[in-house]
Amino acid sequence: MTEISRTPVLVTGAAGFIGFHTAKRLLEAGRRVVGIDNLNAYYDVSLKEARLRELAQHDGFRFSKVDIADRAAMETFWRGEGPFTEVIHLAAQPGVRYSLINPYEYVASNCMGHLTVLEMCRHTPDFRHLVYASSSSVYGNNKKLPYAIDDDVNEPISLYAATKRSDELFSRTYSHLYGLPQTGLRFFTVYGPWGRPDMAPFLFTKAITEGQPIRVFNHGKMKRDFTYVDDIVSGVIAALDVPPQDEVPHRVLNLGNNRSEDLMDFIRTLEAAIGKPATIDYTDMQPGDVLETYADIEATTDITGFKPATSIAQGIPKFVEWYKAYYGV
Repeated sequence: MTEISRTPVLVTGAAGFIGFHTAKRLLEAGRRVVGIDNLNAYYDVSLKEARLRELAQHDGFRFSKVDIADRAAMETFWRGEGPFTEVIHLAAQPGVRYSLINPYEYVASNCMGHLTVLEMCRHTPDFRHLVYASSSSVYGNNKKLPYAIDDDVNEPISLYAATKRSDELFSRTYSHLYGLPQTGLRFFTVYGPWGRPDMAPFLFTKAITEGQPIRVFNHGKMKRDFTYVDDIVSGVIAALDVPPQDEVPHRVLNLGNNRSEDLMDFIRTLEAAIGKPATIDYTDMQPGDVLETYADIEATTDITGFKPATSIAQGIPKFVEWYKAYYGV
């Protein structure tokens, strides 16, 4: 075992959907993990606490409740638990639609929080790699498909997307100024067990199992690059293992399934997995939403070896199985 493999990895947002799965995979591989999260009430805190209980079953896991946007708290935490030379930064305020309601929370968590993490890392001697979460939302209404990492991303159509693009620019600047090795990952519509209750797979499953109608925006004429969480985690960890070596050691990569699915096909697959038909309430497009997402992952595969392996026909039943077991339905 190398020295690097004995050092703990810091996972921010460890009680979140992707953070939980990432921490779990690292622990199962024998890594020690320190997780932080502010456990905010954007969605059901009991789900976040249940994820943490799962992680606490591993001896190599430690958790601290810390808000990444609280500079003083982060400095105290870093001195007490760190320093960390490898960081997977997944903590953020998610959700396109909620950013229309509570913009201050997005700037605080996604911008100030990201800056605080950058400052902690850049003052750490022999820092190895910061991997951080960006989003496919930065592509806005890009008409070119699939979305490639060199496409124009300077016309965001939601505040959430604007904060994520800002994070990329902050990170690129820190790499330029301080030589801080970083990889930003643009996630494409992640779903799977322990998923977020504000996202369509969870909302649809809950409504269908309870016999309630589901709201389908733009009358179902949308497409998404749905990416199973296990594939996402494989990409995150593969990226962590390959720090950029460029003069400005910063890069951005796509993590998606490299396949754009019709929303209605996704719903039909969900109905089959649940065993009940959906009652659909078709409605207009929501502000900030995009019509289609589709990831070009050629650069990601070339650099990290990332190859998604899970179709929606495989992934959706796994999510539904978890949902029914967790909620006893």
